Amino acid sequence: MNDNLVYTVKELCKTCYTCVRGCPAKAIRITQGQAEIISERCISCANCVLMCSRGAKKIKSDVDNLVDMLKSSDNKIAVILAPSFPVEFFDMDVMRFVGMFRKAGFRYVTEVAFGADMVSVKYRELINKNPGKKYISSTCPSVVNYIEKYHPLLVGNIAPIVSPMVATARVIKNFYGPDTKVVFAGPCVAKKREAEKYSEVDFVLTFSELRELFYILEITPKNSVDSYFDPPYPAKGVLYPVGRGLLNASEFDDDILSGRFMTAVGLENFTEALKNFEKGDIKADFLDLLCCDGCIMGPGITNKISKYRREEMLRNYARERYFNMRINEWESFVTKFNSLDYSAEFSVKPLSEKQPSKSEIKAVLENMGKFKPEDELNCGACGYPTCSEHAIAIIKGLAENEMCLPYTIDKLKVTAKELKDSYDQLSKTKQALMQSEKLAGMGQLAASIAHELNNPLGVVLLYSKLIEEEIDKKSELYSDIKTIVEQAERCKKIVASLLNFARKNKPVFKKTDIHSLFENYFKMFNSNNIEVVIEKSGNTSAEIDPDQITQVITNLVTNAVEAMSGGGRISVKVFEEGENVCFTISDTGCGIKEENMKKIFEPFFTTKQIGKGTGLGLAVSYGIIKAHKGVITVKSNSDSTKGPTGTVFKVSIPKVSYYKEKSGFFEKLKQN
Repeated sequence: MNDNLVYTVKELCKTCYTCVRGCPAKAIRITQGQAEIISERCISCANCVLMCSRGAKKIKSDVDNLVDMLKSSDNKIAVILAPSFPVEFFDMDVMRFVGMFRKAGFRYVTEVAFGADMVSVKYRELINKNPGKKYISSTCPSVVNYIEKYHPLLVGNIAPIVSPMVATARVIKNFYGPDTKVVFAGPCVAKKREAEKYSEVDFVLTFSELRELFYILEITPKNSVDSYFDPPYPAKGVLYPVGRGLLNASEFDDDILSGRFMTAVGLENFTEALKNFEKGDIKADFLDLLCCDGCIMGPGITNKISKYRREEMLRNYARERYFNMRINEWESFVTKFNSLDYSAEFSVKPLSEKQPSKSEIKAVLENMGKFKPEDELNCGACGYPTCSEHAIAIIKGLAENEMCLPYTIDKLKVTAKELKDSYDQLSKTKQALMQSEKLAGMGQLAASIAHELNNPLGVVLLYSKLIEEEIDKKSELYSDIKTIVEQAERCKKIVASLLNFARKNKPVFKKTDIHSLFENYFKMFNSNNIEVVIEKSGNTSAEIDPDQITQVITNLVTNAVEAMSGGGRISVKVFEEGENVCFTISDTGCGIKEENMKKIFEPFFTTKQIGKGTGLGLAVSYGIIKAHKGVITVKSNSDSTKGPTGTVFKVSIPKVSYYKEKSGFFEKLKQN
């Protein structure tokens, strides 16, 4: 079991920050998206328990220990019920409800409301004896905890009087004997921490735990009998669980015009009231504070009815008790127990935290992308009211950057873009791998086919040429023999291309100026209706196999020329790009259709007419560039409505060959 009074079940905790938003003391540390309650900062209000819809916040329970004590016949046990019990157990008859405690093993069943009456008496005495001194009520332990930790300068203003729970416990010990064990049952979790300070209270149960106790002991209204509360009986102390209830029970002259008495209930209201009280903005002599929106809204209550309905239930019970009370008997009890010690002491428990500087806060805000005041949205999604408070919490180690919703969204956008880029790169790599596998398979097939065809094809070509030379050109058979020779020559070219495609020659790298390869190639280029433009920029030398790159140039230029049957222009650009030398070959031809773009590097794929191409030129070029650890890409437009038609091939080759880098790496390893 966790040592904290309120703790987190991490398996149930999700990144919602609802508990941070609802904690008045900001006593929750977020680590890797999960909430952890910091004991030294916690004021035990347990509002986080109410706000956590997943049930990840739990309250430390002593139900099992109390069951063991109830089963022991040696113990004399009294239960003291908080005034708000009619709100929790509204569906039960009061006398039958008291009877359930008797059946459970409690010898005495009394109401804390009488202790509240005694506290009211002491409050009146305190105010009357110290005119002009300003006091803060001490009835709510969460408020007291908050003042001790977060407003140490106001500790001296806390009324030095115990809470109604402790006052009732002292009355019970005096009336029924000091050996009486006292169990408090109420809506407040902070009472558990308060009981650790006072020996008079042995156990504290919330109303939800009280229901659990009845369930364990198998006690129901049906198997219990009616019974009466034990004395002493209360008067107006029943009103303590609602706002201004203390002032009414104490019979203070609560005149709004005088402003002597002021009440603030609820998490935001009581903390704001304390800030203003400390600054001197509140001139009231007495400040009545409740952490919850009245004890009727305490975290230990299980029903979900509205606050206004709860107030109505409490008022109905208070009226019934007050109008049926025996005033003389009550006064005699007040007189009897008036001499008891109801004093309390409170101590300063400041948190040793260094407040961050403005520069530190500014640095954290900038880290979350908040460079200007208008960038601070103060949306509250992180659980803190302002971006600056969130930044302070980060510096103190209580919060994380990722709690900021705008920051997290921007970060997710960046991550999504990086993932998209990685996916695109992976897709390209996958396509390249598939292309390499196709080339490898086709290469093996091509090699075997080419070798098988080469010899018989040579014989066919030899004899067909001999016949062509010997036959009379005027003969009817001459044209047929000539056709055989032409087709055999074409087959020879196809076989040569297959052998060229299939060979796996390792490139022989030389320092070569790629621009010079283009100049040398176009010196032999002869096409009257094609204009050629060559541009150069930067250092265009790289370590390449000049013969293989020349073959790539030949294939690409040949394709460009064939795409411009009616003439056009070939533009060549050779340039330096980082650690690579690049060249582009663009034409003004018919372009490549979009559906064919993914197939152009596949072996034997061609869009040319039958007899015009083998479909191996681009596949061979692709293999050569990959062997150089380079990249070949293509852009094309075949739709004249979208702009000028044409195709651009771009080739990028590293300046330093991969193989040289690799050998240099191993040389360094040998030297080391």
